[in-house]
Amino acid sequence: MLKGFREFIMRGSVVDLAIAVVLGTAFTALIKAFVQDILTPIIAAIAGKPDFESLTFTIHNSHFYYGDLINAAITFLSVAAALYFFVVVPLNKLAQRRARGQAPAPEEVPPDIALLTEIRDLLASQEEKSSPGA
Repeated sequence: MLKGFREFIMRGSVVDLAIAVVLGTAFTALIKAFVQDILTPIIAAIAGKPDFESLTFTIHNSHFYYGDLINAAITFLSVAAALYFFVVVPLNKLAQRRARGQAPAPEEVPPDIALLTEIRDLLASQEEKSSPGA
């Protein structure tokens, strides 16, 4: 039982996933700090509101903290933009560079077409053998 658990834990996909979660958590903390300490004050300077968290409204003694939602939306968009521009775009460019030197993979021929091609080639070779002028 412990052997199976050890094999499960030591699988590459589980270890990779664990590393991705830890790095994702650290990256989220970094982006959140960037949003709270840099981006939000810039937006606040433009909009004239220094802190979005304090934005609220009340309906029938229920308090709605929509400023917190604004901060979360800014954080989400910042994380998405950072991932796109600092991870996705460079990896796509790297993949394009690697693919430049390689010939495109040949198209896979459907099995029925491959069989017909093989039959045609066999018939052609038989005709060459049986014809007297060859």
